[in-house]
Amino acid sequence: MNIDFKNNKLKKTLTNASEIKKHYGTMAKKVSLRMEQFYAAPFLADIIDNPSANCHALTGGRAGQWAVNISANYRIIFEINQSMPVNKDGSINTLKITDIMIIEITDYH
Repeated sequence: MNIDFKNNKLKKTLTNASEIKKHYGTMAKKVSLRMEQFYAAPFLADIIDNPSANCHALTGGRAGQWAVNISANYRIIFEINQSMPVNKDGSINTLKITDIMIIEITDYH
């Protein structure tokens, strides 16, 4: 999957193992694992198929954003960074989503 980042600081943090450890401490392993999964997945559907990631679209004030689990409360928040492919029934075709933009890692609960 093609991954972009909201800003250069976030890119530097999430693309360097020592920066991940420095910023996320005890969650560093899980953050690294999720980033590896993003890079390895050709399509968003592959992330969705991983039950431990719990990838899901957000609603309300975060409509248009998606999340994957890092811990019980923390999530990697991202947006689809391409034209939204849809199926004939109007649902999102996650088998055609190949570009995302990571927005933040946060506890939005």
